[in-house]
Amino acid sequence: VQLQASGGGLEQPGGSLRLSCEVSGFRLDNYVIGWFRQAPGKEGEGVSCSDRSGRFTYYRDSVKGRFTISRDNAKNTVYLQMNGLKPEDSAVYYCGSAPSWYGNTCLKDVVYTNWGQGTQVTVSS
Repeated sequence: VQLQASGGGLEQPGGSLRLSCEVSGFRLDNYVIGWFRQAPGKEGEGVSCSDRSGRFTYYRDSVKGRFTISRDNAKNTVYLQMNGLKPEDSAVYYCGSAPSWYGNTCLKDVVYTNWGQGTQVTVSS
């Protein structure tokens, strides 16, 4: 079971980035996928999560209306489209997989059993 996050980089405030989480070793449609982030000196926080089908999604309040999670189960990839980036969005972003869906609890890292390496997102002018 492997997850690989990619797509991070340096972007100006107001810009956009699309992160990808490619999974291997398991069928993506059997798992809940979540995006988390951790900035230096801060605790990690759940950003967004999606149920197995992609029909049900949750977002932390600070990214609602700016970030969109989507999944392409045929490509075994989950995306996080980030628009209207702010400096406070700067962090290392990780994706994780969870075997069960518990609604908005998917924003809590305790439900995740596997994690990929992170990708750095830096928002700065």
